Amino acid sequence: MKFVLRYPLVAGTLLVLLAVLVLVAAGQDGIARAAASVYALAVAAYLAVGMARRLAGGQFGIDILAVTAIVSTVLVGEYIASMIVVLMLAGGTALEDYAAGRAKGELTALLERVPQTAHRERNGSPAAGTHTAGTHTESQHEDVAAADVEIGDILLVKPGEVVPLDGVLLSESGSFDESSLTGESLPVERSAGDGLMSGSLNGEAAVRMRVTARMEDSQYSRIVALVKEAAESKAPMVRLADRYAVPFTALAYVLGAVGWIISGSPERFAEVLVVATPCPLLIAAPVAFLGGMSRAAHSGVIVKYAGVLEQLSRIKTAAFDKTGTLTYGRPSLVHIRTAGPLAEDEVLQLAASAEQYSSHVLAASVMDAARNRALPFAAATEATEFATHGVRARFDGQDVVVGKPAFVAEWASGVVETGLASGELAIYVGASGNFVGSLVMSDPIRKEARRTLGELKDLGVRRTVMLTGDALATARHIADEAGLTDVRAECLPRDKVEAVRSLPDRPVMMVGDGVNDAPVLAVADVGIAMGARGSTAAGESADVVIILDDLSKVATAVRIGQRTVQVALQSIWIGIALSVALMLAAAAGYVPAIAGALSQELVDLATILNALRSLGPGRHGAAARVRSGESARRAPLPG
Repeated sequence: MKFVLRYPLVAGTLLVLLAVLVLVAAGQDGIARAAASVYALAVAAYLAVGMARRLAGGQFGIDILAVTAIVSTVLVGEYIASMIVVLMLAGGTALEDYAAGRAKGELTALLERVPQTAHRERNGSPAAGTHTAGTHTESQHEDVAAADVEIGDILLVKPGEVVPLDGVLLSESGSFDESSLTGESLPVERSAGDGLMSGSLNGEAAVRMRVTARMEDSQYSRIVALVKEAAESKAPMVRLADRYAVPFTALAYVLGAVGWIISGSPERFAEVLVVATPCPLLIAAPVAFLGGMSRAAHSGVIVKYAGVLEQLSRIKTAAFDKTGTLTYGRPSLVHIRTAGPLAEDEVLQLAASAEQYSSHVLAASVMDAARNRALPFAAATEATEFATHGVRARFDGQDVVVGKPAFVAEWASGVVETGLASGELAIYVGASGNFVGSLVMSDPIRKEARRTLGELKDLGVRRTVMLTGDALATARHIADEAGLTDVRAECLPRDKVEAVRSLPDRPVMMVGDGVNDAPVLAVADVGIAMGARGSTAAGESADVVIILDDLSKVATAVRIGQRTVQVALQSIWIGIALSVALMLAAAAGYVPAIAGALSQELVDLATILNALRSLGPGRHGAAARVRSGESARRAPLPG
């Protein structure tokens, strides 16, 4: 019954075809012909209405062949063939749904694992950091809706359960399966203090965690939202199939007319059109693109729109932000250089107190350095952040400025630029109108950066560009290490936007992770947000979100895009080639109408099976995976 309700045309056609065959067996050929003809023409009229609407909208589709094939077979008396053509068209929808369902497997797997409940500790539960067994503390926990859990709540995650929200591990250690998030098939080990991603599967021991984000802001909920958006998208390649409509339709009519003229029989025209039905062209592209999106999701890459895969396949320029993208984005304090009466800790304390009002990635590193020295933060009476330049805050009548040297020099006198070693950067601090010192920090390049850029070059990316707000010396050092071809430093957000717009080799892909990257990710042909732990604004502006904090996934995304388009086009051409071969045979009189209608089902099946190849990594993808090394993929995520 479910099948009948979902595919009424298939069920109705099977029922009518069975009745027609029974009538033929009973010797009632006239009634059988009339019933089959009326039903087939009714279906043709229904298809013609939809075709007319699309034509009125300026879209020429290939379903005109299907309508012509049905009408022509009825007119020449091949009513059984007309029923088979109708069944083939209706069955094509069912076959496409089956293939699409398989292709969406990785996407729907994420949606099916959305955590609904959490085990929250009541007051008086064991202190943080102790290892807790699930059965022993059952009475000390209450089951609540995951949406009701607040930041700071302590949860128990039992063996085999999905981590419901983002948090920090309190137990000494734990093992987690993150395959549905990152594509990593092996469990990863976490220690106390490490971050936990919602959606990961706990191992064999119960663990305790402290929640760091509400459900709507957690990693898994954000991924689910992206997946829903991706699953509902349509691919330009589906429309591209219609571009073959005019030549394919014209060829079918010409071959049919030639067969009719040579043989003198109108049946020959109908036989050609029967094998020219367009199911392979309609099915191939959407199935291939759904498979490509699923493959990407399995690899830890969420592609928001199917059409992005086509853009990825043609990328000629790749632009990168520096901090948090080419580097780890977690600079550590190397040393403090004072330039006045204040001690090192006093300079650091002032800087951290001001940086708490900044969204820049370096602000977190400054605050972490102050916390490591147990330095308290002062509360500002007013604070203003100047994007990419720095922050200015007032504490008990004292103005503190933190940021780039030119910015600090506008508010404080005596600024002297600090000499830096290769790979170092400096944050300058001014207080009460005077320069008081600088914080020297280092942010190392990602170990996978050079390999990733090499892979992009192998994939046909001609140009690589760094767009950063940092000083030229620091940017040039990272660019040389990574192997970038172009560096543009000291860029404001609007400068990055203009740079991407002006790049000549298109399409352009931009990779970034911070709030400041949101505008340029939106304006790029393909925007890629690095790491789901990055800025929400960046993730919302991007076309692709890389879940795992791994730059090599950028090359993976491009590779999957290229393979998906390759498989889609191969499938379209396989369908066209087989259909043309059958049309030639039918025009020569070797393929009767009924045999031709049945043979088209084999063409559909071959097209679908080939399109489903996009679910796999392909030869080049598998080789790249081996080159990248399993150890890099098993590296722990940042806590």
